[in-house]
Amino acid sequence: MTKLPDIFLIFYRLFLSSATKKRFERIIVSLAIISFLLHLGLIAAAELGWLSSGQQQGKFLSNPIGAIYTPFSFILVYEVYLLVYYLPKSISIYIGKQYEIITLIVIRRIFKDLANLDLSTNWFEAKYDLQFTYDIVATVVLFFLIFLFYKVNTTRIFPDYNPNIDSEREKDFFVQLKKILSGILVPVFLGLAIYSFGNWLFNNMISVDQMVGTVTDVNEVFFDDFFTILILTDVLLLLVSLFHTDQFRKVIRNSGFIISTILIKLSFGAEGLLNIALILSAVLFGLAIVWIHNKYEASNL
Repeated sequence: MTKLPDIFLIFYRLFLSSATKKRFERIIVSLAIISFLLHLGLIAAAELGWLSSGQQQGKFLSNPIGAIYTPFSFILVYEVYLLVYYLPKSISIYIGKQYEIITLIVIRRIFKDLANLDLSTNWFEAKYDLQFTYDIVATVVLFFLIFLFYKVNTTRIFPDYNPNIDSEREKDFFVQLKKILSGILVPVFLGLAIYSFGNWLFNNMISVDQMVGTVTDVNEVFFDDFFTILILTDVLLLLVSLFHTDQFRKVIRNSGFIISTILIKLSFGAEGLLNIALILSAVLFGLAIVWIHNKYEASNL
């Protein structure tokens, strides 16, 4: 009889192999192109008067630039897959992918805001204009912070949820654990995506423009739950790592990653400047924790 951990290892080999990654990449690119063309088609139909739309939905269907928002949603799906893919391979990339995902969410929001900009002298009084300004500045800062995060880790492949493991047996156990967690995350995220999309589709079957106008709702629900699951995963990895080390710097570093992920999750419940402040704080905190940890290691304290 196949044991439950073995089943998830099968999931890992089936869904997270290099060959599957390449196939999934091609599928996502194809879907992104198709969705972009479909969104442009809906905009054309709205321009021809074939669709009736409310004020907010109408803006989303009136500007072709807004159509860029849709393929970016599929790019985000691929980033979620990459995050799970790299979990057993490199914790530094796994954490970095979290930062990349939230940055892409900000960039995608920029394209949505472009369709709602009010080009007037009251720029700093209009909601969408202000959000666009915040997002533009935040994107540049986030891009630079992520660069620094990877640069800090270039000399240290980060199996450091797996710190100072002395025996090969313990090392193999930790790698197997991360593979099992990845195998669990695949069906969990797939189920979450199907549920979120199905629930949104069921509640918005009245009109096409209503579905397009409320597309942000399903993304907010999905990514809010998504980062909740990541927090639980990080906590489990932290607790298991305590079997192998009690070094203060490593406990703080691993705990810091959890705090960073929590800050990202909190950002989904905030708007405007507070949303941007939470996102930047999450990445800054993660970067600072890693930099201080590496200084500890270099000084052999």
